[in-house]
Amino acid sequence: MDENPDCRITGNPWTGTVSFPRSTGILLHPTSLPGPFGIGDLGPAAYTFVDFLASSGQSIWQMLPLGPTGYGDSPYQCFSAFAGNPALLSLERMVDQGLLDSKEIDDLPQFSAEQVEYERVNQFKQLKLTKAFQQFERGTAQQRKQEFAQFVETERHWLADYALFRALKDKFGGVAWPQWDHEFVCRESTALMRARKELASQIAEQEFLQFLFFEQWASLKQYCHQEKRMRLMGDLPIYVAHDSSDVWAHPEYFHLDHHGEATKVAGVPPDYFSATGQLWGNPIYRWERMAADGYSWWIKRFRSAFRMFDMVRVDHFRGFEAYWEVPGGEKTAKNGRWVKGPGAELFAVVETKLGHLPILAENLGVITAEVEAIRERFGLPGMAILQFAFGNDPQGPSFRPHNYPFWAGGLRGREKEVSAVRKTSARSGNLPAHT
Repeated sequence: MDENPDCRITGNPWTGTVSFPRSTGILLHPTSLPGPFGIGDLGPAAYTFVDFLASSGQSIWQMLPLGPTGYGDSPYQCFSAFAGNPALLSLERMVDQGLLDSKEIDDLPQFSAEQVEYERVNQFKQLKLTKAFQQFERGTAQQRKQEFAQFVETERHWLADYALFRALKDKFGGVAWPQWDHEFVCRESTALMRARKELASQIAEQEFLQFLFFEQWASLKQYCHQEKRMRLMGDLPIYVAHDSSDVWAHPEYFHLDHHGEATKVAGVPPDYFSATGQLWGNPIYRWERMAADGYSWWIKRFRSAFRMFDMVRVDHFRGFEAYWEVPGGEKTAKNGRWVKGPGAELFAVVETKLGHLPILAENLGVITAEVEAIRERFGLPGMAILQFAFGNDPQGPSFRPHNYPFWAGGLRGREKEVSAVRKTSARSGNLPAHT
């Protein structure tokens, strides 16, 4: 099996499984970092936070998905599973690079200090990002433009569709892609060629923002590794948003009708949290088509995640063994059914291509023996929530620290709460911190 060049923690060579050293860390999404721009970013405050983690004896910074947010501004509903969120770009770094004049960040609007006002922030920041792109086109050295061109070429497998998707979305007033003109919904080749010419500048701007994002991210990651010995934990949701470049560019991988609407959507069945279940609305994968294609899309997705992060939490891990499928158009998740997923086959293929998997499996809720068998086969740590340990949660006894199995990652606080900072602790020697 090939070594994974994108993974900094390749596991225990004696057992062939991924092993994480005993660690503690903190979950803080970058949007929650302090700053004057209405939203946290990858600028000075991020480096200060890394310094704080290191001085506090922490070794992991965990965060939520970093993609460009769409519906509800949720990091779990992104326009792309591969792209970074331009709202996280540091304007101060752009001033340092000569892409913005310092006066551009002197007279700032009064943003809330308590929460992110996404609509105001996005409007403000987009104007600055467009100015930075215009300056890049006007006055950038040739070598820098060559670096940009190389990035575009290297990331073409996702970036070309994503940049066109964002340009078309702006053209159609921000509505979801099934509401675009039919020729674009169906991706007619002549229409796409015409759009690439007509929207060339807007497409280039989207590519440029991704170039800057991954450049700023690489700088922060290097600081974490080389200066502070800090590891980064990312988050990979099992599903992607319906209104995303992923679904628009690859309709063959999803259950859609000829209008682009989802015919089968994701959720979870009724339980003690909700009498009607949870209707997420993400389109269900056509797993048989993905399998026939050698799971190439998933290999690219995991490779991208492993390049960005040292370890990745996989959300709703149980959905890979069996998932709750709800007919499109339903108002609740009550009328769904359990359907078998790809199971261990998917992870075996990804492991063969990428090497040992630095994955933490989110195995909360009603988990079957079949789900745990997959996790155990690949040596993936699971989760335990200390807050639920002493209440009425059916999993409560297993969440008590003295009952932790060797693989459990202990945590404090509720899952996916973005605004709070929580310290996570691991009890044994084979697990990471986790939210």
